Parts: sequence; C-alpha cells; structure tokens
Amino acid sequence: MSQYKLSLLTDFYELTMMQGYFENGNKQKAIFDVFYRKNPNNAAYAIFAGLEQVIDYVKNLKFDDEDIDYLRKTGVFKEPFLEYLRNFKFTGSIYAIPEGSVMFPMEPVIKVKAPIIEAQLMEAAILNIVNHQSLIASKAERVVYAAGSGVMEFGLRRAQSPDAGTYGARAAIIAGAAGTSNVVAGQLFDIPVMGTHAHSWIMSFPSEKEAFKSYATLYPDNCILLVDTFDTLKSGVKNAIEVFTEMKEQGWEPKTYGIRLDSGDLAYLTKKAREMLDAAGHTDAIISASGDLDEYLIKSLKSQGACIDTWGVGTKLITSEGWSSFGGVYKLSAVQNEEGIYIPKIKVSENVEKVTNPGDKVIFRIYDKETGKIKAELIALRGEKYDPSKDLMVFDPVSTWKRTVIKGGTYEIRQMLQTIFDKGECVYESPDVMEIQSVCKKELDTLWPESRRFENPQNVFVDLSQPLWDLKNEMLHKVHAF
Repeated sequence: MSQYKLSLLTDFYELTMMQGYFENGNKQKAIFDVFYRKNPNNAAYAIFAGLEQVIDYVKNLKFDDEDIDYLRKTGVFKEPFLEYLRNFKFTGSIYAIPEGSVMFPMEPVIKVKAPIIEAQLMEAAILNIVNHQSLIASKAERVVYAAGSGVMEFGLRRAQSPDAGTYGARAAIIAGAAGTSNVVAGQLFDIPVMGTHAHSWIMSFPSEKEAFKSYATLYPDNCILLVDTFDTLKSGVKNAIEVFTEMKEQGWEPKTYGIRLDSGDLAYLTKKAREMLDAAGHTDAIISASGDLDEYLIKSLKSQGACIDTWGVGTKLITSEGWSSFGGVYKLSAVQNEEGIYIPKIKVSENVEKVTNPGDKVIFRIYDKETGKIKAELIALRGEKYDPSKDLMVFDPVSTWKRTVIKGGTYEIRQMLQTIFDKGECVYESPDVMEIQSVCKKELDTLWPESRRFENPQNVFVDLSQPLWDLKNEMLHKVHAF
C-alpha cells in the first residue's frame, strides 16, 4: 500500500544511535521487548495484530542507492557507516505470540534478540505496525462482542490514510468482523468484501421504487435496500416491501435480502420496519443498520429491543474513537557480554508503571483445566520450568501480599512466545487472515465473562515469577544504593 520504502520508516535517532554503535565497534547482541502498559478502552485485555506485516518488514529490510544518497545529504552520516547500511541484513532472532492472541500489559509480546545495531533500527517500524493494528483489532473486538455477530467494517473513507483504512480493515477482520467495504483490503488479504448502495443511487432515479427495483434486478442474490433517503417508514420500507413482493411473485428466490437504515431513531424505526416486513410475509428479510455506531450504541440499541441483524460500523471503529493510540513500547532488557552471557538491564522511573522487567523472558499462560479459561499470566525468565502436576504460587508483583496457590492437577500451562526468525531467517509461516480470525475467536473464549464486560472489567492477573521478581528487586536496590 505504502508509496514509500519501509527501510527509512524509522526515527532519525535510531540511525544516529546505529552510527554510534558502528563507530564504537559495538557488536554485542541485545534483547529488546515489545510490550504495552495499559489496555486500550479501559478494557481487561487487548488483541495482538500486525505480526505478518512485521515479518514482511524484516524480510525486506534493506537500503538501496536512493536511501543512501538521501542519508548522505543530511550531512550526519559518514561513508563507512553508509556502506554498512548498503549491505545491511538482519541476522538475529525474533519471537512473538501468535497473531490474534489476547494479550495483557507488561508482557513481552515480541522479543528481538540481535546485534544491538540491528535491533535498534527496527524499533519505530515494529511499534508503528503493531500499535496501529492492535489498537483497531482491540476496538473492533468490542464492537463485535456488543453486536454478537454480523459486523461489517465500513470505515475506509473516515480512516486517517489509505494504509490506516486498509490495515485497519485487516485488524477488524482478525477481531471478528464479517467483512469490509474496503476492496483493496479484500484483494490484499483475501477477506470478504461487502456493501449495499448509497443515497445517491436512490436520488439518481425518478422514484425511490424504481431505484429499488433496478438494484434488486441487478443483484438478486444479495439485495439490501437503503430505506432512509426520504421517509424511512412511509416511503422507504413501504417501497422496499412492494419490490420484494412483486419480485417474489415473479419467482425471485434471493439468498440474502432486506433493508438498511443509516439514520434516525434506529431502535424505534427497526422495530416498526420489522413489523411491516413480517406482516407482508418477508420474515426472512434482514435489517441492517449503520450510522456512527460503536460498541456502546450497539449495546444500547440491543437493550431497547432494536430489530437489527447486521451492523455497518465505520468511523468509530477505524479511528478507535475514545482511545487514539495503543502505547506499545520497545525496551532494552539485556545485553550480551564477552562470554556470551546476557546481562539483564532495567529502566528505572519515578512512575512505577515505567519500570521495566529485566532479562531474557518468556510468557507462561495458565489455564483452568476444567473450563479452559485463563487463570493468570506468568512472566518468567527463560529456562524456568513449571510442572502443572504441582502446586503453583502466583503473586501480585506490586502488592506482593496478594498471593494465590493454584493446585497441581487443576491447571494447564502454555509458553506463548514462538520463534519467528532464527539467525536472520524466517522460520514461521503466517496464517491467512481468516485463520487468524479463528485463532482470535478461540483466544477470546479463554477469557472469563467478567473480563469482557465494558464497565469495570475484572483484570487478568499478570504476575512475575519468583526468580524474575527477585532479579528485578535486586537491580532496583542496586540502583538506589548510590
């Protein structure tokens, strides 16, 4: 989609730091973690999306002559470093949780282990890709959850750019949307495209009924008529019913047909429209609604008994209205010494939530064996082993007196991080988008209902293992010993 090369999709200081590593002969390997600190929309979880585009970015990361010439013109970069960039190739390893997974604050959903000069370059691009798609997927999931089913992503014209509209559509499908109006997204990602017609179609004909008849004749298998151009009940629904009746009398057997409303009191109008359709014998006609919908309005409409089967959701989904950014970060957690041992690193801050977790880490997801629901997340140091037949104690890493013992035999445990790149080569094949949607649905089924509610959801416990907690506190004490 982009008209620019992703090699320079980075912040300027990434390149100046890279030149610094190059000039200083710093070839040490490092570990960077991608994580976020707070769930969007004040929810209890988020949806991980964008991994396929991260893979594509890393696979194709190289600098051509045009890039080198541009950097030379800045007057900042020296020729030896520019020559290094000309021959750049990623040689490290990347680990990530599966795309479509539910995720929680502070856990490393992507881990980059590579020479520090290589890993530094990727920060801005990886965050740009993952932050955007995870934001939209997390918003779309709420919309889908409120609706139950039948959500159509209609946001292209309101998205902040072609890329935002297209990759936002991808993210919405991952989160459970049934389809998108964005045709290029359909082409790129092999996802369902759908839509009806605009008010302009109606207005271009001598009468509303003629417009409906023409559309139904053109698209007999998928005929959804927009009924609010003039008067929804007295004109639109009435004319739609007449067209449906006349065409059925002529032998019409549509696969899908019905009406769409884009304005007005959707609860009142759809209930009245349902009565009119049913009275005319069109009990199988669907009613679709659109018009500045979001999860809260959908939930309200359903509580009012609105008769809506499918939902066209645009602006508030594709822009994640109410939560404009995701807030993922990319932080150094370890560097390798001359003996090849990774030395943990920690960032300290006056803000407790900005203190990082040091070391080479993994994520263990702990499930209740009987229900399959998530009981806790455990961030641990690589190499730690846990036996689900034995009792497991987890504790709040801040309020450490809050402890729970999970009885052996009552839980299952899963290591979430998978190898994506190994020694510079991609060893992971990304599923197609509809497969990722299935992954996401299964992941969402592992959440307790209390964690999915919109108001005051129950947070999922994200705990640190005892060895990681001990390491973090030891490093904090050392910092404050000065």
